[in-house]
Amino acid sequence: MSAHPAGRHSHNVNIHHVYNVSMRFSFLGPRGTFCQQALNQIATEQETEHIPAIDTPRAINMVRDGTADYAVVPIENSVEGGINATLDSLAKDSDLTIQAEVLVNITFVLAVKPGTRMEDIHRISTHRAAWTQCRDWIYANLPGVSHLPASSTAAGAQGLAESDDPGYEATLVSPLAAEQYGLHVLHTDVADNPDAVTRFVMIGPAGRVPERTGADKTTLMVQLPADEAGALLTMLQQFAIRGINLSRIESRPVGDSLGRYAFSIDAEGHLFDERIQAALIGLHRVSPKVTFLGSYPSFHGTKVKLRAGTSDEDFKSGRVWVENLLRASHQ
Repeated sequence: MSAHPAGRHSHNVNIHHVYNVSMRFSFLGPRGTFCQQALNQIATEQETEHIPAIDTPRAINMVRDGTADYAVVPIENSVEGGINATLDSLAKDSDLTIQAEVLVNITFVLAVKPGTRMEDIHRISTHRAAWTQCRDWIYANLPGVSHLPASSTAAGAQGLAESDDPGYEATLVSPLAAEQYGLHVLHTDVADNPDAVTRFVMIGPAGRVPERTGADKTTLMVQLPADEAGALLTMLQQFAIRGINLSRIESRPVGDSLGRYAFSIDAEGHLFDERIQAALIGLHRVSPKVTFLGSYPSFHGTKVKLRAGTSDEDFKSGRVWVENLLRASHQ
């Protein structure tokens, strides 16, 4: 298994959808979040309606209840890994699927109300992921400061800008959000990892799958059988023997009892690929529950390199051979 490093792209050329002003997109709000930056790569607010949600589960549920046509939410970042709120909300049912992905390079600034000095800062409000990605810088430069969690980075900026006494003196946000909310930037590039990237996905109702491009991902949630030795190995073998690379695999508790786990997986390939179909059949045989969460173009557009014997033609040729053997046995 290998994960691909994210490049610095400004637009995802693999998103082929055509939108109009009547289309509604929910996203993790308020306006100015990294999530809205990702959404702007898909469809701008001039092209479609952007509807901010308080948190990621609510953005996703807006698609479920019909108040939005699509949701754009974070699913993974290069520092902390998978975004549990997205993974768990998406895997609740098979009624929604991922339609596309977008990468956004994450840059944080320390923003304050005009006139605030470093020595005035005692509390910083921002999203937990932002605090984690800037923790070393904070400890080195503001060692006595405490964190006040916010529902998003832009929510921290909005509260600081719009309240006379928000209960904190600074926030960690994108340069765009700091400018949008009229805040003063005390320090730029405060993130511990300057190459941090967050992956966002566009989620829509299940149904038609985007056409395959040869540079695709398939996302699944695969539950392991309880108390069965070698269950994880058996699951992984369904991919390995068919030459399918996994770009992400993370365990998530099923939630009904201790020791029961499911795995959130990104596999290289598309539902229309013979090798992915064969792997799904294998998983269905050995797993109590397999949830298909979408096949969609990879942001990078890098074509999947097939291992010898795993092309569509190889699978079809094998089937024809077996069918001929069966036909001959009945003559």
